[in-house]
Amino acid sequence: MGQALQDILPPDYASGRFIGRALAPEGPCVIALRGGRIFDLTETVASVAGAVERRAFDGGRDLGPVEGGLPAGWGLLSPVDLQCVKACGVTFALSAIERVIEERARGDAGKAAEIRQMLEDKVGSGIRSVVPGSAEAAELKQALIDEGMWSQYLEVAIGPDAEVFSKSPVLSTVGAGAEIGVRSDSAWNNPEPEVVLVVDHHGEVVGATLGNDVNLRDFEGRSALLLSKAKDNTASCSIGPFIRLFDDGFGIDDVRQANVDLLIEGPEGYRLEGTNVMGQISRDPLDLVAQTLSEHHYPDGFVLFCGTLFAPTQDRDTPGGGFTHKVGDRVTISSQRIGKLTNTVTTSRDAPPWELGIGAFVRNLASRGLIGRI
Repeated sequence: MGQALQDILPPDYASGRFIGRALAPEGPCVIALRGGRIFDLTETVASVAGAVERRAFDGGRDLGPVEGGLPAGWGLLSPVDLQCVKACGVTFALSAIERVIEERARGDAGKAAEIRQMLEDKVGSGIRSVVPGSAEAAELKQALIDEGMWSQYLEVAIGPDAEVFSKSPVLSTVGAGAEIGVRSDSAWNNPEPEVVLVVDHHGEVVGATLGNDVNLRDFEGRSALLLSKAKDNTASCSIGPFIRLFDDGFGIDDVRQANVDLLIEGPEGYRLEGTNVMGQISRDPLDLVAQTLSEHHYPDGFVLFCGTLFAPTQDRDTPGGGFTHKVGDRVTISSQRIGKLTNTVTTSRDAPPWELGIGAFVRNLASRGLIGRI
């Protein structure tokens, strides 16, 4: 994993409750952190999705204090397993402007700076001042249409319906310490530091974690119909380090007030910092959950990326060229009450292949006599 558990947990971890997953020599295990100690819950509940549904967070085999780390031969995994992985986009005014930039630049990073200034001057104040779906938003939409400034991205930024998409297949997410992937043929891409809500099949939010919704700006910029190629690639979705469960000391209001910090450290000495301020989100997180549920049903629950305010525009190599990842970038996403998620960038082509799919997961649990405890 590369870091001690206490270094990737929030400072008040001993007073919080956390659930996650680890890979033991025999296979995936469900682990909980309570009172500063680690517990293996797998003999009672063999999936995080099952633990969420049954609220099976207590008990388990005591593995020792957090400071002692996981047992030898164990490694941390993404803390979600059978849940669907959903994401909302364009939930902040700045991200709406950046998506319009991608669209108008047709994925060409070199054109972005000029378009960014023009859009900020004409659109920025408007989309910051209206409530999505309101009468005022409808009036702004018509005014922008009249000026030839309308975009499909502004529709989901200020219209009644949020953008909701499937980010990553079940069991494909990577966790803290893993490599994250961008397509080898992408020339303009970036991390997206986000809060990820954990929701049961009734639609109740039970906790929160952190995520990196890795994005290819050149692909989506060429056409919104390339969203799946821009978002869903091997190792392109990182979640972790643990799910912090809601309790008397941590709840949805803490999510609403969270700051999510991003640090990118490049192999050539490049450094970029930014913050995703959840207080500036255009739609309330619970509204995003409700829109994701809509007329759908998620029997194993789902996790939901809430979107990001932060879009890195700081030039990296050439003036006006903006930011894009390089292999070897170290990306750290952190939030005071949730923890720290660190990953190193590689290409999706070269990332470790995704092999523990649903079939392999079920076969592993069956071989361990745990299939009935999912």
